[in-house]
Amino acid sequence: MHISEGVLSGPVLLGGGAAAVVAVGVGLARMREEDMVKVAVLSSALFVATLIRVPVGPSAVHLILNGLAGVLLGWQVFPAFAVALVLQAALFGFAGFSTLGVNVVIMGAPGLCAYYLFNRPARSLPEGRVFWVGFAAGALAIVVGGVLLAGALITTGEEFTMVAGVVLAAHVPVMVVEGLVTGAAIAFLRKVRPETLGTNLIAAGDVKEEAV
Repeated sequence: MHISEGVLSGPVLLGGGAAAVVAVGVGLARMREEDMVKVAVLSSALFVATLIRVPVGPSAVHLILNGLAGVLLGWQVFPAFAVALVLQAALFGFAGFSTLGVNVVIMGAPGLCAYYLFNRPARSLPEGRVFWVGFAAGALAIVVGGVLLAGALITTGEEFTMVAGVVLAAHVPVMVVEGLVTGAAIAFLRKVRPETLGTNLIAAGDVKEEAV
């Protein structure tokens, strides 16, 4: 789901860069000292997962784990992806620096959506249903990311419309795999390390708001 250099137009690159700066800034502002280890571990996982690519037509697909990272990190998913993508660009020349902002938004924004939609259910629902919460988070994050990617391509020029369609279709199997991986991971963490999902588990029916 990376976009390589030399593809997007200047306005799209600038808009993505500006949005990424704001999102990363918010993520850093909300990061507490005790969150740093979790962010670092997930950033490492994102770094490895997004390096393993399978070519599909004019694009390539790979695990992204933005649904999993989003449910666990919230706004901090943006700095986690930013670090992973900067290291990939610096060490392997992967995607490049000019598209860094756009790629951070394409991968981080779906994770943030997953956080607001699924973090609370992952903490409050019975353990038997948590897998499906994680599956929905992982699958939806891929759908949202694919739509953002297609939108960036189409906004750049009509000639990329067909490519955008191919990219969306190629990510259908990724959606299923991401859902399974995220569901299994969330269910496992809920059972053995529930604190990674938030400060405390929420009892069913509890309507108290917790800090993000």
